[in-house]
Amino acid sequence: MREPHVIGDWQECADAHAGLRVRVHGLERVEPPHGRDDAAEGLIYFRFRVTVENRMVNAVGIHLEDGQVDVRTGSDGESAFLDWRNSQFIEGFDLYPLRRATAVLYAAAPESCLHLIDIQVQVKADDEWADRYLWSGDMTATYGLPGTGGARADGLAEHLAGQIGVFLREQAERGRG
Repeated sequence: MREPHVIGDWQECADAHAGLRVRVHGLERVEPPHGRDDAAEGLIYFRFRVTVENRMVNAVGIHLEDGQVDVRTGSDGESAFLDWRNSQFIEGFDLYPLRRATAVLYAAAPESCLHLIDIQVQVKADDEWADRYLWSGDMTATYGLPGTGGARADGLAEHLAGQIGVFLREQAERGRG
């Protein structure tokens, strides 16, 4: 069973995509963007970034569009509203070695669900799918570094990730039994 990563951590891609790194970071509450979608009425807007870094020898074509990002919130894992009109995706960008490309995404969810945010990302590199990776964070925490949304702080984030890992292992064991 794979454990989620804490928002802010880099994840190294494997196999054919070895040398690519991905991370979700910069989770923060924001004002709704101009021209926001009315479907988000009454929800709390937040923004996060997805950065892809190329440590490979050759350039690679990167795609990160709305269907490749899934945002779930709260204890029940309800789908957050992803504001694709105001988000800035990576669409067909040639990422050269030792360079990064960042997508800035806007989402919205009920305030009561912001205590747990899971963001799953699957990058497409040169028309091949990389593995899916999951990051987890908490927008209601009062700790953390500026701009991390309470995702990183001397052991507290690891504690959250540890709790999530234990929960996922317990669920996997119950499913086998």
